[in-house]
Amino acid sequence: MSKRILVIDDDKFVRESFVFVLEDEGYSLDTADSGEKGVEKLSAQKYDLVFLDLKMPGMDGIETLGELRKIDKQVPVYIITAFHQEFLSQLKEAERDGLNFELVSKPLNNEKITLVIKIIFKEPQIL
Repeated sequence: MSKRILVIDDDKFVRESFVFVLEDEGYSLDTADSGEKGVEKLSAQKYDLVFLDLKMPGMDGIETLGELRKIDKQVPVYIITAFHQEFLSQLKEAERDGLNFELVSKPLNNEKITLVIKIIFKEPQIL
């Protein structure tokens, strides 16, 4: 059974990049263009991994992370952002509140996406 991954990002190009790379690698992938839609998807479906954008209109990544953790405390959440410095105090507060997550910096290319996924799922890598 393939791993299920949810990508929550308001940038269509980012979502399409994940789809292009991960579906070719055999993963089952869903996307959401807002935090609200991502929360709805996690409420309806179990995922093995969530990639979450930090800076989005409406519900930002920090708020979304809080809602995701109310639904599933265990699913790994990787926040993808180019703005972690801008949100540093909020990220530290989220950590203090026990909202576990990891950070992955943008920009992400196909190779970086594949490498991150293989590391997360501890899959063998050919170097």
